[in-house]
Amino acid sequence: MQIIDTHNHLYLPEFDADRDEVVQRSIDAGVRMVMMPNIDSASVTPMLAAEERYPDVCLPMMGLHPTSVKENYREELELVEARLREHKYYGIGETGIDLYWDKTFIREQIVSFRRHLELAEDYGLPVVIHSRESLEVIFSEIEAFGPGRVTGIFHAFPGSVDDARRVIDLGFLIGIGGVVTFRNGRQHVAAIEVGINNIVLETDAPYLAPVPHRGRRNESSYLTLVTEKLSEVLAITPAEVADRTTANAKRLFNL
Repeated sequence: MQIIDTHNHLYLPEFDADRDEVVQRSIDAGVRMVMMPNIDSASVTPMLAAEERYPDVCLPMMGLHPTSVKENYREELELVEARLREHKYYGIGETGIDLYWDKTFIREQIVSFRRHLELAEDYGLPVVIHSRESLEVIFSEIEAFGPGRVTGIFHAFPGSVDDARRVIDLGFLIGIGGVVTFRNGRQHVAAIEVGINNIVLETDAPYLAPVPHRGRRNESSYLTLVTEKLSEVLAITPAEVADRTTANAKRLFNL
């Protein structure tokens, strides 16, 4: 099997003690590429260091995470734009809106998200969207921007079946990861609704590890557990889950 992890923060300190081993386990499990979304100005250097250490495996994206949108968000956005001019990136993100942790900067988050949509269109890159407690706002912003102008992934898809249909109608894919293995999760219902052609695999490592690793550090090798769960849910083989989601990711990221 060949697997692409479309969302992994491998450059974070949680992996500093054993990053080489983590990458090797992932390769041994069939993970061929790891897409790394940026967080903010502090994460760019370690992210690019991971790309340099693991060329052709770890591929960077550029963006400003919504929870990093603060008073200085315009300076952070200027850095995003400068970095995009200086280096090859494979996607725009991680962006979006997060209304779970703090609503203080909701206006600024919306402005930032709009700018990321513009950058995705300008550079012809997919946009990776964080949508915690904010799907309706994000849907409205994409619809106002213009459906069909950009594509991308609704990362760690949190919504209902109706939300899933809306994502696909807007021309986006759904990111499925460890949450699909949770007993009370509803990603499996969304997966059935949209079908394998509209799904990509992701970890969000070091977060959201699948059962039986739930609550511990996540890593790309655990995507075999996600493929097994999706195989069960969609009534296809794990190899088909891997092959089809990999094809979806390659097409989206122009790999």
